[in-house]
Amino acid sequence: MRIEYSLTPELRAKLKEPLGTLIRGSFKETVKILEDTVKREKPPRIISVGDTVSRNLAHSQVFAQLMIVDNLAMRKSIQPISAEAERSIHVKNPQGTITDEAIGAIRESLKHNEHAKIVVDGEEDLLALVAILHAPENSFVVYGQPRKGIVVVRVTPEKKSEIAEILKGMENVRKAK
Repeated sequence: MRIEYSLTPELRAKLKEPLGTLIRGSFKETVKILEDTVKREKPPRIISVGDTVSRNLAHSQVFAQLMIVDNLAMRKSIQPISAEAERSIHVKNPQGTITDEAIGAIRESLKHNEHAKIVVDGEEDLLALVAILHAPENSFVVYGQPRKGIVVVRVTPEKKSEIAEILKGMENVRKAK
């Protein structure tokens, strides 16, 4: 495992803001809006990042083709998600970093038209950036905004450029572990 990117204090503050559209409300309200949006826009892929949002989507029959989870919610251990996946990959990704192992798993999972789950030993939050960067155009990357709702990022060339700039701003540390 090699750390490719580390979060800087400046970017930590910036990334607290939603990267896409914040849908405010209860789980029931936000998922209903997402369901309607998915039916209308028919994204080629739905990628969920985070245990709570992944579990909520699965319970509502909105199936993400890729779920990225760490078996934690608000930094507390939870039951692993029981949603079906044809492929399950385990990666290491320490808090505040993005590893080459995690990048590779996301890229590989997005190449296949199957349901996959990446289980992270560490933290999955920053992996939303990698998912946006590598997802097919018009895909949705969905993650939770604690105590507010869910964020839906529509993958566009402009959004990919924005994410590439964010990643350039992260310290590129290249340490062997």
